[in-house]
Amino acid sequence: MGFIADSLNRIQPSATIAVSTKARQLAAQGRDIISLSAGEPDFDTPDNIKEAAKRALDAGKTKYTDVDGIPELKAAIVAKFKRDNNLEYKPSQVSVGTGGKQVLYNALLATLNPGDEVVIPAPCWVSYADIVLLGGGTPVFAPTTLEDGYRLKPEALEKAITPKTKWFIFNSPSNPTGTAYSHDDIKALTDVLLRHEQVWVLTDDMYEHLLYDGLKFATPAAVEPRLYGRTLTMNGLSKAYCMTGWRLGYAAGPEQLINAMRKLQSQSTSNPSSITQWAGVEALNGPQDFIAHNNKIFVGRRDLVVSMLNQAKGIKCPNPQGAFYVYPSIKALIGKTSKSGVKIADDEAFVTALLEEEGVAVVHGAAFEGSPSFRVSYATSTEALKDACTRIQRFCGNLS
Repeated sequence: MGFIADSLNRIQPSATIAVSTKARQLAAQGRDIISLSAGEPDFDTPDNIKEAAKRALDAGKTKYTDVDGIPELKAAIVAKFKRDNNLEYKPSQVSVGTGGKQVLYNALLATLNPGDEVVIPAPCWVSYADIVLLGGGTPVFAPTTLEDGYRLKPEALEKAITPKTKWFIFNSPSNPTGTAYSHDDIKALTDVLLRHEQVWVLTDDMYEHLLYDGLKFATPAAVEPRLYGRTLTMNGLSKAYCMTGWRLGYAAGPEQLINAMRKLQSQSTSNPSSITQWAGVEALNGPQDFIAHNNKIFVGRRDLVVSMLNQAKGIKCPNPQGAFYVYPSIKALIGKTSKSGVKIADDEAFVTALLEEEGVAVVHGAAFEGSPSFRVSYATSTEALKDACTRIQRFCGNLS
């Protein structure tokens, strides 16, 4: 009898965390490393949010709270959904967890049975499929293409759905591609979902506020109100509010699902940090103007990175409208050999050689079910991005 659970054999460690860890280890050894692997803003948490956390500490708000969120935070979340998305929820329809990842984990683990299928557009965030597998479900990838801007087409969604499909996971703007869906793009997908009443929608709106070029945000439950009763709309504070380490995510949906998620959370982590929750109240209710300021900086960085990568030999990089990632293709570089003699057999070989030879850390496309490509996070300084892209250009130029 083995000691480690068989269920853990179904999953892999997070590839993005693994790359970031290796980059930190190399830097600690004295290597000149530029890491473009982390999915977090380089901006500090706004001062008003930090001050709210300090006030909560001083006021003794350090005890256990309700398992899935304090009433004040749930009220702020209800107000946010109404204000930003025109979605009406009651506090009893809201779940708060220790980051968006826990909210997704709770929803999937609380609902999946062996044989249940979950449709996921690919490329996709690294953890979706592994959480599905851990819950005993089966991930079904619905492919997208660079030529379509990595947007899922309704025909591809229709093809992926079977009588066993329980969930459709939707993420816009997308990690890893930065792809953002318009209202009409989403309507084409919700029209498909209306025909399949057994399919629930799990929408990951974590990058909602990181939209560029005048594109307006849309979310499935608002685009198609007839899906409201089988949609879980998830969001969080990590990205737009620069609070990755604070760990707070939330979602709203049908009470039956929220109750099941609360039951699971009560036997795992219990409540999120009480101090983080009070900071979250201020984040959602307080000034929002810093987001537009940060987005202007992100747009400048995006434009720089897309331009420089498209000047690199063999790289084709689309221009995304959201998040802080680009997802270039290296199809033309597969089969070539690096300056140190490494065969570029796939995108993992590419990113490994790039890190070893040029000291630039990016994440290989296979981790996101989208090869041959790699993900760049441009959530770092302009100077570091220029240096990193110059190194990538040099690395590609030396391939033969």
